[in-house]
Amino acid sequence: ANGILNVSAMDKKTQKSQSIKITNDAGRLSQEQIDEMIKKAKEMKEVDDAAAAKVEAKNKLENLAYQAKNTVSDQKTASKLPKDDIDKVNKAAEAVLDWVQKNESAEVDEFQEEQKKLEAVINPIFTKMYGAGPGPNPQAHHSQSDNGAADVEDLD
Repeated sequence: ANGILNVSAMDKKTQKSQSIKITNDAGRLSQEQIDEMIKKAKEMKEVDDAAAAKVEAKNKLENLAYQAKNTVSDQKTASKLPKDDIDKVNKAAEAVLDWVQKNESAEVDEFQEEQKKLEAVINPIFTKMYGAGPGPNPQAHHSQSDNGAADVEDLD
């Protein structure tokens, strides 16, 4: 870690030996330069993280819009919905996709706000389509009887 490399070689037949020592004295960075580079890297990390969050929010919004359109275009699911609900979903999804195209450089909170608007339109429709909801949550369901003891079934 001291920036020095020692290399030696020996010809076994003639027993001649050569060696070279490589040091990194010329062009070495000062501690001040290293600290400045670290500072710039940290600043760029913040910029990169913000850009990544923006891209993630945009992708989530676009994915939701495309999933909504695909869901209502599927014959099985479309048969469970009235035509006006299908039209509402398609119209809302298209509006979001148009908005995204026109607002590529929007901020994270703007993408999230558009996602909430789209969800406000499509969630009630999809909830109706699938019934009362997505079904019981297996993690939330506990098999217990009314007296609080767990139901046990012996499988002998």
